[in-house]
Formats: sequence, structure tokens, C-alpha cells
Amino acid sequence: MASIEPINRHNALAFKVARLRALQDTPTAFGSTYAVESRRTEQEWLQRADRWHGDRSVAFLALDSKLPCGIVGSFLDREEPSHAVLVSMWVAPSHRRSGVGRALVCAVVDWARTKDARVVQLTVTCNNDTAITFYRSLGFSFTGATEPYPNDAELFEQEMRRAI
Repeated sequence: MASIEPINRHNALAFKVARLRALQDTPTAFGSTYAVESRRTEQEWLQRADRWHGDRSVAFLALDSKLPCGIVGSFLDREEPSHAVLVSMWVAPSHRRSGVGRALVCAVVDWARTKDARVVQLTVTCNNDTAITFYRSLGFSFTGATEPYPNDAELFEQEMRRAI
């Protein structure tokens, strides 16, 4: 089983590897693109890791034998601080259906509880049936809220939420 650890300066380059793999593997699952993020400098990745390691945000990295195999981030909603927003979820194809995704979401839920959040919410692209099924299995349900997907006008994102 993979280990789950918070992203920080010490594992920022492993985070970079995982994030770039994620953007190549499932490009419509993220608001950014591989073309944009692959141009970031090492210093920018370190700064990004620092931002994720704050009072109102966190990101986790799944490692299997020190190789990155999953990522997830979360932050407290500015307008509704009792809501933690789950973002940037990805598990390597080699580790799907092995418990890594569940462990990453559980890490976010545990962190959200320490911040007195009562809800975890996320958006999922409408064509990502595998992710939708996964989130439903963890107790998330659709709220009915949608928004355009920024990188493809034919897709939209659907909000899902669960109480914690």
C-alpha cells in the first residue's frame, strides 16, 4: 500500500512528477494543462508546495516505494470556511482500485475536520464517469450546481458534496 504524506518543499519534485503525469493521463480532469505546467521552473514548484502547506490549504502525495502514484489538494472556501474544497485528485493507472484514491480522500477529510469543516465539496468533469462512480462510493452526491469546463466548451463541471 502506498504511503500518504503532505506535500512540502522536501517532496515538491515528486509532486511535480505526479502532477505532470496526471495532466497527461487525464487532461480534462484539471483546470490547467500539461503545456502550461511543464514550463514551470523548479523554484516555482517549490513555491507551489509552500502554498499548499498552509493554514487554509493542504495537498497530499501518495508514494509507493518512493515513487509518486497519486495527488490531491484541498482548501477552505473563502466565503464558507466550513466547506473544504477537494481539488486536483489523481491516482496513477497502476494504482487505481487499490485503495490509494480512498486514502487520499480520507486524508483530505481528516484535515478538513481539524479545520472544523462540515462539508467536503468538489467538481468533476461531466465525462469522467470513473471519478463520478468513485466519489459516489465515498458518499458524495451531486448538488445540481454546474459550471463550464475552462479548457473545452463542450464539457462542464458538476459539483458534488458530502457532509463530514
